[in-house]
Formats: sequence, structure tokens, C-alpha cells
Amino acid sequence: MKEEEIIRCQIQEWYPKFKSVSIKTKIHKLPESFVDYIADDSGPFVLPASVANEDALANRVHNPYEEEDYQVSEGSDDEAEPTVAPSFPELELEIKDSIESLGGAVFPKLNWSAPKDAAWISPTQNLRCTCFSEIALLLRSSDSLVHDLCHAYDSCSDKTISRPPSFFLALRKWYPSLRPDMEFRCFVRSNQLVGMCQREVTTFYPVLLDKKEELKALIEDFFHESVRAKFESDKYIFDVYVTGNRRVKLIDFNPWGASTLPLMYTREELERIGGNEGEEVEMRIVESQCSVRPGLKTAVPYDYLDTSPGSGWDQVLRNAEEQLQQDMRASDAAGA
Repeated sequence: MKEEEIIRCQIQEWYPKFKSVSIKTKIHKLPESFVDYIADDSGPFVLPASVANEDALANRVHNPYEEEDYQVSEGSDDEAEPTVAPSFPELELEIKDSIESLGGAVFPKLNWSAPKDAAWISPTQNLRCTCFSEIALLLRSSDSLVHDLCHAYDSCSDKTISRPPSFFLALRKWYPSLRPDMEFRCFVRSNQLVGMCQREVTTFYPVLLDKKEELKALIEDFFHESVRAKFESDKYIFDVYVTGNRRVKLIDFNPWGASTLPLMYTREELERIGGNEGEEVEMRIVESQCSVRPGLKTAVPYDYLDTSPGSGWDQVLRNAEEQLQQDMRASDAAGA
């Protein structure tokens, strides 16, 4: 695999070209200070300081530091510096605007990867975010993003760099009606579609048994009409979603390599099967409850929490409480 193949799979590289067949996305170039923050695992786990209103945010943009946070009483024997929440006011303001323009809820990803392994820590147990603090929480809690930050080019035969020159945050519109059974992974070798399979392999979806051939035909047509001639690599992996009205949406491009899971195939199979013009492409699905595969296990990646009023954790916890109250009211209404 070449560096150029990895570079093409960055969302800021491919999204402008495939915008019309993908989901709505806003992309932000991240300041290096924020990249250092999400990559740093040496100190206490503290979410960025957040604000509750526009005026306070504007003041922080011009006055990012509060002197009293750093003052120590004269003669004090306590020389330990207090933990101060980091602040990224300009980035927070940009992200706030993007979230609003995308309908109030998004899911985040960096150049290549989304923090799916950190969904357990979210108030909603998924990647849905409505504010900067929730995004920072997911990014800082994810182990999988270490790949983007430190190891993106490790498998390149012509490796010359260890990390991209810039990191980007993609905020993708959150669609509450999306169904995990309608997301699929597709494998391309020698510019030919050689295989496809369901993306969520930890669950058996009976509906796929009846729709398998129809879905396969839709995805094949999408590949030939919207992807094949426009993506420059001849060996890659892409993910799609099939909507209720039979439209196919491009979700992501992935490099053909060790960093991308082959899911229901083995890497040896993918190097061997298909590739001949006119040869039928196989779609693999989980065909019974006995065939589901294990999910990803993660550990809690934090040591200390700043839950003081106005902190990022304070906002996340308040959002979790609001979500709980909404669920309880919905449950009561359903039982009435």
C-alpha cells in the first residue's frame, strides 16, 4: 500500500468530490493545540472548559485565560499547580455553528476514523453529539483514534511520514432513523467490486435474508455509476448506506490494508476472489443468530473528572440527566 492511497481515504480529501452522494458534513481543520489535547494521556482526564451562552463565549475568545486560576496566596506551602481545563473558544464557536446548520445533532470523526469504541461513555450510548463537550469527550476517550494520530502510515511500503501534516474534524449530520442493518462494506480490487457484506456483524437481521439480492444490485449499480470512475485508487474499501427509498449513500472510504477490518471475509479471500469482468459479486450477511460475531471491548480511559459547574463534564452530565427524564416521560406516556 502506498502513502497516496492512504491520503485519498481522508474525509477532507474525498468528501468534496462525493458530496452529492454522501451525507451532509461540515469539516474543520483542527488547531495543533486541540490535537495535542486529544492525544495526551499523561495527565488527568479533563474536558475543555465550556460556556452556556454566546456572550461568555465571545469573552473567552478575547480573554482565554482567567488570571485568578493561576494565583497562589503569598507564603503558601502548596506549590502544586491546579488542574486547569483547556479552552478552545474559536474552535468551539465554529463547531457550535456547524452543529446548528446540520440540524442540532452530529457524529464526529477525524481524517479517517470515528470514535466508535468510545460510544459507551456518551449519555446516549452512541456517537450522537449536540455540543462541543460531547465531541471532545468521545475524541479524548477513543483508543481507535490513536491510529489516525500516530499510525496512519505504518503499513505503507513507501512511508516517509509518521502522521498527516494537518488533522481535520468532520461533523456528519445525525439521522435518528438510520438502521444499522442497512449499512454495508464493499471491497474493490483492480478497480473491480470483488465482495460486499453487512457492516454490523454482531447482529442477525432477518430482513436481510429477503432483501439480499435487491440490496446487492443497488450497491453494484451505485459503484459503477458513482464511485468507480471518480475514486483514483484501484484497490480500496468503501462503506455505504441504503435508504428506505432505495437510494445508496456513500459513508466512507477506507484503505485496503491492515487498518480496515475485512469483517465477513478473510484478507486471503479478498486477494483471491473476483476481479474478473462479468464475474458475479458475492454479498455476505449474518444468516442466523448462531453466526453473529463478537463486538469491540474497551476499558474506561480516564483517571480524574472535573465536574465543577460550567465544566465540560458538567454539561455532559446535565445532558445525560435530560435524556433520562425524556426517556422516563416517553415511557410513562406509552404506559398511559
